[in-house]
Amino acid sequence: MKAAILAKPAPIVDRPLHIRDVPTPEPGSGQVLLKVRACGVCRTDLHITEGELPRRRSPVVPGHQIVGEIVAGATAELPLGTRVGVSWIGGTEGTCWYCRNHKENLCDSPTFTGYSVDGGYAEFAVARSDFVFPCLRRLMICAPRPYSARGSSASAACV
Repeated sequence: MKAAILAKPAPIVDRPLHIRDVPTPEPGSGQVLLKVRACGVCRTDLHITEGELPRRRSPVVPGHQIVGEIVAGATAELPLGTRVGVSWIGGTEGTCWYCRNHKENLCDSPTFTGYSVDGGYAEFAVARSDFVFPCLRRLMICAPRPYSARGSSASAACV
């Protein structure tokens, strides 16, 4: 598959993302494989790409505002073909005080889509099935429109 790989952060004008052929990821237990249909560009992606945030993984495929269709790893709740959005928080460890008290966004050891795990600037992406959210199929995802909002999530990428 083709993916935009960030091996070394640099200013965007230096074109730090490189399109490469890489193996299609395999979903593990509790993950789904998505055919990426769209992936937004968030200011956080630019912070990561330009090195304004410390590296969590290298190389990495950025992009966390993913909309994709499940092509493997389906469950009863998320059957094949389901269109989903993927959250910035790619997973939590589940045992810290915050996770136990339904405040997963403050988890002590989270993973982040497109930062500590590969994201959606690729033809396919894997995501934890408990961190994807079904989107309405009738929504158009390919119509260009400007969108900029701090704190926006994958659900915003579905409209």
